[in-house]
Amino acid sequence: MVNLPNKITVSRILLIPIFMVLLLAPLDFGIFELGEVQIPITHLLAAFIFIIASITDWVDGYYARKLNLVTNLGKFLDPLADKLLVSAALIALVQLDLAPAWIVIIIISREFAVTGLRLVLAGEGEVVAANMLGKIKTWAQIIAVSALLLHNIPFAWIGFPFDMLALWVAMFFTIVSGWDYFYKNKDALLHSK
Repeated sequence: MVNLPNKITVSRILLIPIFMVLLLAPLDFGIFELGEVQIPITHLLAAFIFIIASITDWVDGYYARKLNLVTNLGKFLDPLADKLLVSAALIALVQLDLAPAWIVIIIISREFAVTGLRLVLAGEGEVVAANMLGKIKTWAQIIAVSALLLHNIPFAWIGFPFDMLALWVAMFFTIVSGWDYFYKNKDALLHSK
């Protein structure tokens, strides 16, 4: 039976198609103007859904710990939901010319590599839960994607490229946390059957 935290995680996955339709479908709900910054209303709605979906990452973890409902399914689904949400957003941002493809390739490649590591370790009977660096990486990615989806509001008003700086920070933590996962699990990986 799927418990409450896992249902919240699944809801995050189910929000991804709605987010993608708002961001990429040829819908015209108009333009929102704030000062000199213009942003399609569909991007605002997509950003709102992305942020709500991202907050559920904290909510499901909170309830899993508080209600003592941590499960192997949750340990698997939670990082998978994060990867699906962030990867979908980053790929869409490349298509919209709001993020450089090379940074997105680095971030998504790390996600595939760590997922592969988790699968190998799961085959050995080990489930690797997200560690602190992985959580910092996830939140850095969420902040960067949110800033990009919002067209760098409010920082665009003062000409500060917070969105791109946040993306560079997210890439840094993506690389460091990926290296950390492989380093800490190198023995299990090298000695797997």
